[in-house]
Amino acid sequence: MPKIEKWEKKLIWFTSIILGLFIIAVAFASGYRDKALDEFILLAVAVVVFPPSMADYIDYRWRKSIDENLPDLFRTIVQAQKTGMTLPQALEEVSKRDYGPLTKELKKINAQISWGMPFEEALQSFAKRVNTMLVRRTVPLIIEAGRSGGRTDKVFEPLGKFVNSILIMEKERKAQTRPYIAIIYVAFYVFIFTVVLLFKTFFVSIEGMPILGSSIMSAEETKRLFFHMGALQAFFGGLIAGKMSEGKLNAGLKHSLVMLVSVYLVFKFAL
Repeated sequence: MPKIEKWEKKLIWFTSIILGLFIIAVAFASGYRDKALDEFILLAVAVVVFPPSMADYIDYRWRKSIDENLPDLFRTIVQAQKTGMTLPQALEEVSKRDYGPLTKELKKINAQISWGMPFEEALQSFAKRVNTMLVRRTVPLIIEAGRSGGRTDKVFEPLGKFVNSILIMEKERKAQTRPYIAIIYVAFYVFIFTVVLLFKTFFVSIEGMPILGSSIMSAEETKRLFFHMGALQAFFGGLIAGKMSEGKLNAGLKHSLVMLVSVYLVFKFAL
């Protein structure tokens, strides 16, 4: 998967927000009210949420692939240095192998060095481009190992083990948080099921009675209220799920989108 640059993310957010506002403006200009207006607002929210969530997911997969290939990279560098290669020579050699998106970054490092950029600056530029937590932590260690001279393979061996242990811990953390994310989904769909059950049984049977008439609210107004409640629960529940699973609110946009679509389909076709 390709890398999504920061300026591209900002452009996607800006374009999505403009499109969302345009949809809402068209709805108001066309005179839509009540249920029809709610559907247009939900469509606008989906338009705002979907492109940034996809961009964030693609960028997340790219960064994850970079981190997951680091242990293999370090092992190959150790093997290359044991044959007598210097660290820059080892990097040039390993760039000929396939490490997913990391291979392209290694080739950039070698190209910058061939253009006359100092080795340390090329590594710092690599860390700035990739900007993952593991790369930010390992690059300074690699630079210090290069400065100290001697057998840098003695540094790369424990460094590879350290990165591998961090990746294992991250997988374990996600496995532990997965049940809590499932709870968010279960709570949401239980709420939706309860609403459907109420409207199919309780509210339908008393629709003509005064208690649900003009003195309080009509069945359609009640349905709209529950629609608002479901949409709010879907949006914020998704954000919480993203924060728990990946540590970022943006990561929850895809969860929000799934639940918002569920709200629309249920209230559109089941009620």
